[in-house]
Amino acid sequence: MSDGIETVIYPVSDLARAKALYGTLLGVEPSQDESYYVGFDVAGQGVGLDPNGHKGATGPVVYWRVADIASSLKALIDDGAETLQEVHDVGGGKLIALVKDADGNVIGLAQSA
Repeated sequence: MSDGIETVIYPVSDLARAKALYGTLLGVEPSQDESYYVGFDVAGQGVGLDPNGHKGATGPVVYWRVADIASSLKALIDDGAETLQEVHDVGGGKLIALVKDADGNVIGLAQSA
């Protein structure tokens, strides 16, 4: 179903402070720097900072890259996952969705345009 990790999103309360810290950790400047999201690209691996992430996440969320997000979401629901966020476009045709497993772990799905 998945061919790897697309992005890891960290919920943060102070975006400027987190941007500085993760910039130092990752050794790169942000590839996307907005008031609602800061993203880094580290050798093809996405790392994001979400200042609104604490509204739904209690920790980092891993988004798994999938070819067909609708069928992947359905398969996970059929296997007992609970939908937290339906499939929606976050810009540029990129689709994401969130589910929760039986233990409360959040799983992100991402399909690129």
